[in-house]
Amino acid sequence: MRKRSLLVLLALAGAAAAQGAQVQVAVAANMAAPMRRIAADFARATGHEAVVSLGSTGKFHAQIRSGAPFEVLLAADDETPAKLEQEGLGVKGTRFTYATGRLVLWSADANAVDAQGQVLREPPRGKLAIADPRLAPYGAAAMEALTKLGVLAAWQPHIVQGENIGQAYQFAATGNAPLGFVALAQVMADGRITKGSAWIVPSSLHGPLKQDAIVLKPGESHPAATALMTYLRSDAARAILRGYGYEF
Repeated sequence: MRKRSLLVLLALAGAAAAQGAQVQVAVAANMAAPMRRIAADFARATGHEAVVSLGSTGKFHAQIRSGAPFEVLLAADDETPAKLEQEGLGVKGTRFTYATGRLVLWSADANAVDAQGQVLREPPRGKLAIADPRLAPYGAAAMEALTKLGVLAAWQPHIVQGENIGQAYQFAATGNAPLGFVALAQVMADGRITKGSAWIVPSSLHGPLKQDAIVLKPGESHPAATALMTYLRSDAARAILRGYGYEF
């Protein structure tokens, strides 16, 4: 009897595994940490696996237009998914804002950044890392903030650009740049900044960092793609995102 029960359990496990599928997901680099947790919870909840590729939204746009087989895009903006929908590369009716990000001025040095960001008004003493504003929405937001603060001219010669927000964070984390504009999610977990020093840039200093998701044409009719989009709207996914500083 016990042997028969074990066989039944193994058969059920095999059936569940057979029903699970992989979905290829292009994910903006600012989502690296929360997406690891979301992907793990998504797999437990649905049996599907999200295969994640991290990068800049601008580069993903170019790759998708060149035929990259991504099935879902989690962008760092709302403009790129809209363009993909207009270009016939995204599935109409699937686009939605899954989170709104926050920009932060950050240093690995616990004493480098004050709570009001006044360090930006002082004479530059080293490099300032940002993501490439031509490719990365967080980089564009950083340039907008520097402009509105009236300090862009002073900092322009000291700016070092990363291809994406992940690379900008690495410049700052390693000390190659004493300061960096990064995504709050890169330095926050469970609702608190976990390392270094930071100033959360007021949202009035740049346009909203609305981040949209869209199902791409290769993912149309793919159950795992549909399941992931549903999961991103769930309370469980949003709780994870809130812990990394994202808003809704």
